[in-house]
Amino acid sequence: QVQLVESGGGLVQPGGSLSLSCAASGSGFSIYAMGWYRQAPGKQRELVAGISSGGTTNYANSVKGRFTISRDNAKNTVYLQMSSLKPEDTAVYYCNAFIVQGAARENYWGRGTLVTVSS
Repeated sequence: QVQLVESGGGLVQPGGSLSLSCAASGSGFSIYAMGWYRQAPGKQRELVAGISSGGTTNYANSVKGRFTISRDNAKNTVYLQMSSLKPEDTAVYYCNAFIVQGAARENYWGRGTLVTVSS
């Protein structure tokens, strides 16, 4: 069974920076697309940024120019570097990965890490 574990959330002041990471653990799997989603209180979960296995990235308009997604395939890890943070970036951030393990193809989710942007 594959697990995704996020780390790096916390409290940061407006204008500050924060980095998130998400590592996949398990055995005998291949990771394809990976991404970060977020869900603010009372709102639907939304895509923040995605990255393909080849490194192609896409971003939500609200974070373009401020957030950077990257991945280390050797470590089965995806990162989200966030800068110029705004109060509206406050949310639980979830890691997502499309994983093939044997005959199974499945979308996996992490448990989430809380990011709070506040003075």
